[in-house]
This record gives sequence, C-alpha cells and structure tokens, in this order.
Amino acid sequence: MTFVKASSLTLGIAAAFALGVWAGPRITPRLSTSAPEPAVAVDAASVPSTAAPKPAVRAKTTERTAPAVAISAPALHRQLKQLMFDGTDMNKASNGFRNAEQFATVAYASHNTGVPFVVLKHRVLNEGKTLTSAIRESLPTTNAAMEVERARVQARSTLVSIGS
Repeated sequence: MTFVKASSLTLGIAAAFALGVWAGPRITPRLSTSAPEPAVAVDAASVPSTAAPKPAVRAKTTERTAPAVAISAPALHRQLKQLMFDGTDMNKASNGFRNAEQFATVAYASHNTGVPFVVLKHRVLNEGKTLTSAIRESLPTTNAAMEVERARVQARSTLVSIGS
C-alpha cells in the first residue's frame, strides 16, 4: 500500500468518525423517546420538611401496558412464529403462559440471546425462575436484565401492533 493510499484511508476513517461524533447526539434522543423512563424512588428523608407537598405522581402511568391480546390469537402466533424454529407448534409453545405478553417476552428473549425457547420456558414456568435468572444461567456473561427489558419492549410493541 502506498503512502497516498494509506493517508487517504486514514483521512476517510477520521472523517467518518467525526461525522458520527457530530451526528450521534442529534440522533440518539429521538431513538430513546420510545422507551418508557424508569420510575425513580425518592427517599422521604432526603426531601426538606419546609417544601410544600407536591401532588402525587403515579410512576406506573408513564409505563405503557400492552393491550389485552389473547394468547391463542392467530396474529400473535404469526408474529412470534418468525422467532421460533421451523415446525414449531405455536399452541404447544404458548401453553402454560399467564398472558400473551409473558409468552412474547420469552420468545423475543430466546431469539435475541440465542438460548432455546424451550429452555427459557422450562426455567420460567416449571422451575419458577425469573426470565432474568433463566438467561443468566445460560449466559453468565450477558447483561440479562438488559436483554429482558429489550425483549419486554419488543413484546409490548408487537402486542400494540396486533391490538390496533
């Protein structure tokens, strides 16, 4: 590689990096507005006693809940079948879950992490573990809590698209 080619390549990489640094803050806030903000717990001792009481804010109202979709809904099965292995019986796969959101969350978590669906389903339903601990058991180096939250957001998004 000649000096001119190496210099051009280095300059191109530096320009792409600079463009990313410049554009990143302008793009990131738009993407993060779709996820609900986590509720922040305030310790009563940290609030000064002279402060006027503020109206109570319900933290749970900011979090969007998924619409009620039947766990046996054909539209739900069509969406989640894409995440499963070919030939999966969706009625058997959904059997045992409390609701469609729990079923979809486990399906998305399985797809995102690569842990087989039947393994996660067994650990959550039969062994009574949380989805976070079920993922952590299979993939100890993975941030299981982040994967569960990502799967929950994807599941709710799917249920909203089906429910509307």
